[in-house]
Amino acid sequence: MGRIVAIGECMGELSETGEPGLLSMGFAGDTLNTAWYLRRRLGTDWQIDYLTAVGTDTLSGRLLDFLAGEEIGTAHVQRLSDKTIGLYHISLKDGERSFTYWRNDSAARRLARDPALVDKALQGADIAYWSGITLAILPPEDRASMIEVLSQFARRGGQVMFDPNLRPRLWDSADTMRSWIHRAAAVSDLCFPSFDDEASHFGDASPAATAERYRQHGAARVVVKNGPGDITLVHAAGDLETVAVPAAASIVDTTAAGDSFNAGYLAAELSGETMRSAVQAGAALAGRVIGARGALVPQAVQVDDK
Repeated sequence: MGRIVAIGECMGELSETGEPGLLSMGFAGDTLNTAWYLRRRLGTDWQIDYLTAVGTDTLSGRLLDFLAGEEIGTAHVQRLSDKTIGLYHISLKDGERSFTYWRNDSAARRLARDPALVDKALQGADIAYWSGITLAILPPEDRASMIEVLSQFARRGGQVMFDPNLRPRLWDSADTMRSWIHRAAAVSDLCFPSFDDEASHFGDASPAATAERYRQHGAARVVVKNGPGDITLVHAAGDLETVAVPAAASIVDTTAAGDSFNAGYLAAELSGETMRSAVQAGAALAGRVIGARGALVPQAVQVDDK
């Protein structure tokens, strides 16, 4: 059996239903979204666990029940009596999303305060999956300890998968964000940057430039997402490859587009597919996800991409 540990913050999601004044309540978050899609794309020979911190309140309990019901392991979820989970609201316009957050009391900000607990969660795992949002919500001292624990995990033979998922509003400055993102890349086997974000905040002139920068900062492999455009890969040997992907049939809600792409890619690669084939599987899944409302779309995973 293989084991993946996704690390991050799961929040309550308030989303539009299409009816005025009526919202839907669910649970989501970037790394949780990927874990949820991975659970559905991988067979029972893979265990998917989630590492986070939540409160002891009713809403936190509902989140744990949700994770357990979705067959995502919660053995390493910390419970903090003085905190709860964050909430966010999605507003949509022409399929594009904007967010309003309430996360000051989010327990997940303290998920790495005890490095020994993080290390324990990673014992026996094959893959650790996390993101720039996970990194951003941590206090600086916890960021450093998290990267050190992941570095030790990699030295033991584990693979670290990292989506930079740049969110400048979570950082105290753009320079701080750029520095920590590069430090995280240095311990990563595979990075999933998005070109639009990278061009805006790092000044990259092309997806190839984004891929090369992550390689220069230590990432072994890179998959540069590019919306509906071609996806750029850098293999472990350093070879650059560009893969064309089909356009989505329709765009209703772009929430979790990148998260579901990552899951589709990883599930395909872990099933023995090449990087090129894994990109196509990731793009196919993301294309279906953005054709419906919300982050977690059950009907999107009812299709076999092979």
